[in-house]
Amino acid sequence: MSAAMDTESTYSGYSHYSGHSKKAHRQGRDRHKSPRSKDGSRSEKSVTIQTPPAEPLLGNDASRAEEAQDDNWGETTTAITGTSEHSISQEDIARISKDLEDSVGLDCKRYLGLTVAAVLGLLVFLTPIAFILLPQILWRDDLEPCGTVCEGLFISVAFKLLILLIGTWALFFRQPKADLPRVFVFRALLSVLIFLFVFSYWLFYGVRILDSKDTNYQGIVQYAVSLVDALLFIHYLAIVLLELRQLQPMFTVKVVRSTDGESRYYSLGHLSIQRAALVVLENYYRDFTVYNPALLTASKSRAAKHMAGLKVYNVDGPGNNVTGQSRAMIAAAARRRDSSHNELYYEEADHERRVKKRRARLVVAVEEAFTHIKRLQAEEQQKAPGETMDPREAAQAIFPSMARALQKYLRTTRQQQYHSMESILQHLSFCITNNMTPKAFLERYLNPGPTLQYDKDRWFSKQWTLVSEEAVTSGLQDGTVFVLKCLDFSLVVNVKKIPFIKLSEEFIDPKSHKFVLRLQSETSV
Repeated sequence: MSAAMDTESTYSGYSHYSGHSKKAHRQGRDRHKSPRSKDGSRSEKSVTIQTPPAEPLLGNDASRAEEAQDDNWGETTTAITGTSEHSISQEDIARISKDLEDSVGLDCKRYLGLTVAAVLGLLVFLTPIAFILLPQILWRDDLEPCGTVCEGLFISVAFKLLILLIGTWALFFRQPKADLPRVFVFRALLSVLIFLFVFSYWLFYGVRILDSKDTNYQGIVQYAVSLVDALLFIHYLAIVLLELRQLQPMFTVKVVRSTDGESRYYSLGHLSIQRAALVVLENYYRDFTVYNPALLTASKSRAAKHMAGLKVYNVDGPGNNVTGQSRAMIAAAARRRDSSHNELYYEEADHERRVKKRRARLVVAVEEAFTHIKRLQAEEQQKAPGETMDPREAAQAIFPSMARALQKYLRTTRQQQYHSMESILQHLSFCITNNMTPKAFLERYLNPGPTLQYDKDRWFSKQWTLVSEEAVTSGLQDGTVFVLKCLDFSLVVNVKKIPFIKLSEEFIDPKSHKFVLRLQSETSV
């Protein structure tokens, strides 16, 4: 029965959007046929293509119309409907085209870096082994006997190479977290240093050992051991440059979201601009509340309504004296603009009242729904095996009793685009499985969470562009400003250096803590 209700509500929602779509298209054709628009300087139109969610919450046409009337939704919406469950908008088209343009270059750069790192790693690990084996293969009969000393050196080389292999795997062979616009300078410098170092060892080995066919095998083995020791020191240098150098905080960055002004502060060490941008984005997905463009749309429409004033036209020409009437109308428009803050105050107060009311209804509905679920003990499960349900079935059984209250609350707070029916059922079954309370279930819906809390399909920010006046490979400096842009908004990052703190010490003698009680005649002591 619940499935039938879902299908009926989905169909009614699509019918509502389809009728609105036809009306919007007819109005657009009428405006196009008119010889002149109202504003002669503007003749372009913008059409927003939006489709309702694939799995809307439970509800009927009356509730949808009521919410649309309350929240002023759907006034300029054009929807494409059909039997398909998938939809696409203009923003999605822009994202797809940009991803197609950038994917080829990013993939080539990623695979090129992996190929260079793999070849250099093989060269590093095979070089000491080749130094030891080549004399044994080419002029084995002419080599001087080495004995126990060489065997001890073999064991040393083997364990040092094993340690170097483990350290290299832990430091370099990690799954990349992002595609940076430029190469990592320190990593590139270390790669060049390792290549030059190994090349110089091969050059010396070819001139002094291979050409002359040196018979001192112990010296050849010690030469290979010195190479492995030097590689271990280079690995230690890589740990210092890549990991330890950035740990000490040196800068404080302020991150501001351009649309709603939400801001956070973070402490960073010595990093380049592109790596600082990566750290900022990692913290953004965790700390910032999810971006909700529906709230911004409501505020913009309210501001446009308050800024609309009265226009005065002299229809009869300049000869008529309408100065008094014009001044009166202008004064009325000024008084209307002056009283707009009162309208804003009452509008926000009414919205807060409706949110509190529907929040209370939602809390009561969820608490009543959770009272019908009881975890069965092992003995009770054996007594009534036919009446038991798994968490998914239990969630589907109690969800209809809270669905309408949850739908109204999400629509009032404009969060309905982030929560589909399937995600709510999964969260409800998760709470039932782990014996969580109604408050734990409602925590996700009463307060907007960070971006990572929602599915990736609900994110409005996946592709970012770094905009900076300085080179992105340069280090952070005091006063550096860079911007991280995505399709819908941007993050403005301002860098400030942590000031140098001068801390002095003052010694207090414990014997100096002595006091005198002064008595006066008026006191009661």
